[in-house]
Amino acid sequence: MPTRVCCCCSALRPRYKRLVDNIFPEDPKDGLVKADMEKLTFYAVSAPEKLDRIGSYLAERLSRDVVRHRSGYVLIAMEALDQLLMACHSQSIKPFVESFLHMVAKLLESGEPKLQVLGTNSFVKFANIEEDTPSYHRRYDFFVSRFSAMCHSCHSDPEIRTEIRIAGIRGIQGVVRKTVNDELRATIWEPQHMDKIVPSLLFNMQKIEEVDSRIGPPSSPSATDKEENPAVLAENCFRELLGRATFGNMNNAVRPVFAHLDHHKLWDPNEFAVHCFKIIMYSIQAQYSHHVIQEILGHLDARKKDAPRVRAGIIQVLLEAVAIAAKGSIGPTVLEVFNTLLKHLRLSVEFEADDLQGGSVGSANLNTSSKDNDEKIVQNAIIQTIGFFGSNLPDYQRSEIMMFIMGKVPVFGTSAHTLDISQLGDLGTRRIQIMLLRSLLMVTSGYKAKTIVTALPGSFLDPLLSPSLMEDYELRQLVLEVMHNLMDRHDNRAKLRGIRIIPDVADLKIKREKICRQDTSFMKKNGQQLYRHIYLGCKEEDNVQKNYELLYTSLALITIELANEEVVIDLIRLAIALQDSAIINEDNLPMFHRCGIMALVAAYLNFVSQMIAVPAFCQHVSKVIEIRTMEAPYFLPEHIFRDKCMLPKSLEKHEKDLYFLTNKIAESLGGSGYSFERLSVPYVPQVTDEDRLSRRKSIVDTVSIQVDILSNNVPSDDVITSNCYSSLLKYLVHLRLPVLTLQFQPQPTENHLVNFF
Repeated sequence: MPTRVCCCCSALRPRYKRLVDNIFPEDPKDGLVKADMEKLTFYAVSAPEKLDRIGSYLAERLSRDVVRHRSGYVLIAMEALDQLLMACHSQSIKPFVESFLHMVAKLLESGEPKLQVLGTNSFVKFANIEEDTPSYHRRYDFFVSRFSAMCHSCHSDPEIRTEIRIAGIRGIQGVVRKTVNDELRATIWEPQHMDKIVPSLLFNMQKIEEVDSRIGPPSSPSATDKEENPAVLAENCFRELLGRATFGNMNNAVRPVFAHLDHHKLWDPNEFAVHCFKIIMYSIQAQYSHHVIQEILGHLDARKKDAPRVRAGIIQVLLEAVAIAAKGSIGPTVLEVFNTLLKHLRLSVEFEADDLQGGSVGSANLNTSSKDNDEKIVQNAIIQTIGFFGSNLPDYQRSEIMMFIMGKVPVFGTSAHTLDISQLGDLGTRRIQIMLLRSLLMVTSGYKAKTIVTALPGSFLDPLLSPSLMEDYELRQLVLEVMHNLMDRHDNRAKLRGIRIIPDVADLKIKREKICRQDTSFMKKNGQQLYRHIYLGCKEEDNVQKNYELLYTSLALITIELANEEVVIDLIRLAIALQDSAIINEDNLPMFHRCGIMALVAAYLNFVSQMIAVPAFCQHVSKVIEIRTMEAPYFLPEHIFRDKCMLPKSLEKHEKDLYFLTNKIAESLGGSGYSFERLSVPYVPQVTDEDRLSRRKSIVDTVSIQVDILSNNVPSDDVITSNCYSSLLKYLVHLRLPVLTLQFQPQPTENHLVNFF
């Protein structure tokens, strides 16, 4: 019941108090007396200097009613305050606001959920009012703390708990809106406030049953969901908070997210973490994206000793952030991203190597195996992130990243790389080589350079080819795949997939352009280096079917992208040399590998003969393939790479009709205007230091000297015949003596064509 005074004393009371008392009915169930409320509002508008006294008196009455649990009068007082607040917009409203906020604080401190919700609703109405002048002394520390506590309500009644949490979220949203609109809006971005606001929102966002896993930006919730669902309302408030962040306070809003995810162990599984950072990346201004990426990288460094799945979860979040940032401004963090990821790749391989060395029998082996699998998850996540980031960079930046990664690849016997491998050992070093080359493969995917010199400069080509001579078939496969990414400028590789005899190459619809002068210059300078690595790569003892397929694709891509007449002749010489090496077998290769080389040569000569469209050449190749199909199917790729293929015991007894003959090829090319004289010179790769660096033995034990002797300086009766040369070569190889290769350029006559058979 409101306090009553005698009629003689009531006239002595100030008018504003009489007006305030009159708005309260005798029975609170009757609600606010509207007629008297209109009088009070008119008085407040007419005499704004009385607003602070009206507010103080209302606050006094409300405090007394709260203590006495008179909820009805509390509701009436707050309704009156709300109406006065909405009606008065003068400068004198500021003292009144202090009384208003004091009353809201009283309601929030009460233990009754109904009063807490009432206070929150009043505060939200106040937050939507634009004040004429800023308030330099007002702070909202209490409201931030109280609303954050309401967001974590644990009331036993689910409906009341949801109602309180919704009120807390709406209160935080009101604080954010009010402080952003004020001149002193920077106060809300202080770490002590963000450490309460952000975790409160994330706590409620975790209640979403189905986490949005879409690639695009999360859809905006409907108005009904905002009001009824705490998770959706919290997500909407989180978006609004981030959307208002600026350059100076972006980090303060993001760092509490990491603390929340760490505390609640939400990196494994990381669906919620990915969802949060998708919201962050789509909500902030695009030019601030690199700040978020830097924060993720810093957190990854801070958690580098955590469990593998935790690190993998952070890296996958980084991938999602990079995927979104790549569409806009990434900023100056490109090199930092790759440097940090490569550092963690090395750490992961180091942890994996330590686990393998420290593993023991029994149950420990199971734990070690589980850790190895977890580390592989980390490594795959890093590679995927590197590849996605690199593939979205412009070409000039991608070239720099390719050089940067290649500089990290360790090569035995050299110290040119910049990656510390002192703690890895041989097994760890091999693992890091594979991981780095896989990263390089991802970065080069889709790279299109106008000239091959741009894609494969000498400073990049030399270190790239070094691993191609290592005694590891997987490393050699990765090098070849990287080469294919850079060479294939017209997307022909998919058409060449799989080593096979192609009946009609025209059906593949190969795309090609005329060879430019820069590409011709590149082949003159680096062609022999490419041929050498293909030749030696074919003769590795640990080759599998994929190696032969990739080597075949390499020959085909060089033919399509870089071949003029001179290069075509060199490639045919290389193919014939591979055929000879399989027959002579100076490296004691198993029969499967010898037949595999023969099949590769058949597939390539079939391809190149149709590409240059020389009928006689095509006829010779087709005839040999036809004979092989009938008498020696193991010399064809469709048979040798099939399971349970019957292999011959030796190749010495085979007829020469099963082989591609140099004299036949020379005759066919000469008739079409090709300068076939160089076919008479057997291809022998030059020896370099790469054999020593790659821990393998070269097929040429000593230096091979190639001497060009002009045909007009050599008497015709002194010409070394093909049979003599072949016998001499076999004899020298058998004795392991130095080989002197005499390179002739004879007259284009039939007598001077070299025939190995």
